[in-house]
Amino acid sequence: MKELSVGILGVGRYSPERRLTNRDLEQMVDTSDEWIVTRTGIRERRIAAPHEATSDLACAAAVRALDAAGVAAEEVDLIIVATITPDMFFPSTACLVQDRLGARNAAAFDVSAACSGFIYALASASGMIAAGMYRNALVIGAECLSRVTDYSDRNTCILFGDGAGAAVLGPVPAGRGFRSFVLGADGSGGELLKLPGGGSRIPASAESVAQRLHFMKMNGREVFKFAVRVMGNAAEEALHKAGLTKEDIDLLIPHQANIRIIQSALERLGLPEEKCVVNVDRYGNISAASIPVALAEAVEDGRVREGDRLVLVGFGGGLTWGASVLIW
Repeated sequence: MKELSVGILGVGRYSPERRLTNRDLEQMVDTSDEWIVTRTGIRERRIAAPHEATSDLACAAAVRALDAAGVAAEEVDLIIVATITPDMFFPSTACLVQDRLGARNAAAFDVSAACSGFIYALASASGMIAAGMYRNALVIGAECLSRVTDYSDRNTCILFGDGAGAAVLGPVPAGRGFRSFVLGADGSGGELLKLPGGGSRIPASAESVAQRLHFMKMNGREVFKFAVRVMGNAAEEALHKAGLTKEDIDLLIPHQANIRIIQSALERLGLPEEKCVVNVDRYGNISAASIPVALAEAVEDGRVREGDRLVLVGFGGGLTWGASVLIW
């Protein structure tokens, strides 16, 4: 049987209205705009309104992706939401999205792979469509990281924001679509980036709240070293699996965590800056939403043309990493 080609039929994104600038953060913790920009490249990030949860952001991005794809909610038969900030432990955010969209024919579940989550979710959905299980899948990366950010910790509060990006996957003409996926994990680095409280190890209590264990904790130096190494490795492995070389890349869409990490990936791949999507200055790190938001912006801006060879690559807590080569 001839293998089915699976690709992206449409994308969409949503960013909350509120902007949290570096100047705002100067009033909250001991930091400065110059310090933040020099070390991260971030100038502002978006923050969800008090009434907005992750499913709200996800639905807004999903509606736009479905519209761009020309696919009705009833035609979606799989929804995967990549997130580390679900509305609640269960039901899954994907089930909440399914109900809100009226996608009554869709199976739904969440993926927890932190900033690599969108790539993990793409790989899962693509494989299921290729196997004939489903035809149209809605893959969403959505986060409300502001809800788990400690705004008294100057090392982490400068980094994170909120947002959502979505993609509709389905059959595409031969020669188009996803050409390779690379997924990886190193659980020995799990302590480097985590949210300790609230699970079965440290259930919520007065003590866990007092100790601020329900906020993200990060060893920035070690995560940075891991990211610099793995971003280039994963992208090169994905290219090799797709039978392509660095010279074949039309556009790199990396996880937007830190401008220095992105620049190191560009150097490793020998790419000029104009072949890379960068929006970390405007959104900060939005974890699983980072890559789909960047992809949607690139499509909106006309930077992605039919036949272009895209490389999507990210890393995150777990530790995890993922990369994919996609022919648009």
